[in-house]
Amino acid sequence: MNETLLDLQLENAERLNISDEERVRAKAHFFVHCGQCSKLCNGKLRVRCALCKGGAFTVHRDPECWDDVLKPRRIRGHCESLEIACVDNEAGDLPFVEFYFKCAEHVSGGEKDFAAPLNLIKNNIKDVPCLACTDVSETVLVFPCASQHVTCLDCFRDYCRSRLSERQFMPHPDFGYTLPCPAGCEHSFIEEIHHFKLLSREEYERYQRFATEEYVLQAGGVLCPQPGCGMGLLVEPDCRKVTCQNGCGYVFCRSCLQGYHIGECLPEGAGEGAPNSCEYTVDPSRAAEARWDEASNVTIKVSTKPCPKCRTPTERDGGCMHMVCTRAGCGFEWCWVCQTEWTRDCMGAHWFG
Repeated sequence: MNETLLDLQLENAERLNISDEERVRAKAHFFVHCGQCSKLCNGKLRVRCALCKGGAFTVHRDPECWDDVLKPRRIRGHCESLEIACVDNEAGDLPFVEFYFKCAEHVSGGEKDFAAPLNLIKNNIKDVPCLACTDVSETVLVFPCASQHVTCLDCFRDYCRSRLSERQFMPHPDFGYTLPCPAGCEHSFIEEIHHFKLLSREEYERYQRFATEEYVLQAGGVLCPQPGCGMGLLVEPDCRKVTCQNGCGYVFCRSCLQGYHIGECLPEGAGEGAPNSCEYTVDPSRAAEARWDEASNVTIKVSTKPCPKCRTPTERDGGCMHMVCTRAGCGFEWCWVCQTEWTRDCMGAHWFG
């Protein structure tokens, strides 16, 4: 019962050979996209006062889920950054905490050196197979659908490339240009679009261009059809003759997107081939096996662990990894993952999960 989450994944021989660096990486629950490193990296969770931005801040409760961290004004606390304590309003309420992430793989560049959290990326401690290729990968993306379908990062990139080539990303009023779970699940759109930075730089730039173009089209505009241009143009609803101002200067017909003409539009050429398609499909039987929520029934079943100090069994019934021994006279604060004293490193790497 006193195995760590990492030990549950390893055979005895593997436990002896794993390096300290690999052990630390396997314990990391947070991933970010780092602009400086230009890649997926381990992340460190940090806190500061939402008012003065000072880092000397004590939270009144631990975060238990991603909503606690990503959504503002969820947790209050006491700011110790200034001589005069921060208050949130005239009533003197305590200020809210502001969570942010830093990259754990390069030396911090200061207070403004932030990294975008990728909350759907997880260490695959449950050994869930990918819904597309069925491989069990070390790091996976878990879609925000009810079934929490799992895909490896390579297949996620393939999924994005396929939808990008077919311009099948979807404009969402709240999340922007995004994708749902490939298994067709409802309410499964990816909210944090930084996940699409897992694509190459060129592919992400294409994604951004398509997103901008989609915004123009949704607003009732048109795109210049001239090769190499594609300028977004907002024109009056009844305007048929469109000039690409501030662009290539091409004048075209809004209806058929050909050079401007008088009279009816010519029919499109029947000899043109269909666009190339990189179809991405998911086998329903594979999707049924690639569920993060179901994996807990057959893998990690540890719900109690002994306090590292007094060995009293302690049950974890929430999302927080910060444990406090309930035995009278003990009260030892320890980490559920590391099974050692709770530290700033534990807070930064796996405060919740």
